Amino acid sequence: MSVDTATVKRVAKLARIAVTDDEAKNLEGELNTILGFVEQLNEVDVSNVEPMVSVVAVDMKKRVDEVTDGNKAADIVANAPASDENFFQVPKVVE
Repeated sequence: MSVDTATVKRVAKLARIAVTDDEAKNLEGELNTILGFVEQLNEVDVSNVEPMVSVVAVDMKKRVDEVTDGNKAADIVANAPASDENFFQVPKVVE
């Protein structure tokens, strides 16, 4: 895959970056070099590589999947200026 100046300008516009024509030419070369390195990854044989979550073989910690309220209601309203039975109290703003 090759990137041309028009593509560089389009990507810059999407990223909301102002790019001059000279900068676009420089970025075109840099992006093509980066894409060349990425294409080299396609040459690596990964057919015998098992998908990993981590580079170290570790079993994932699992918890019981149960629905709770978090048991944190009192902690959540602890810093509120006013609360009543774990609910925030706010002044009336609509009459």
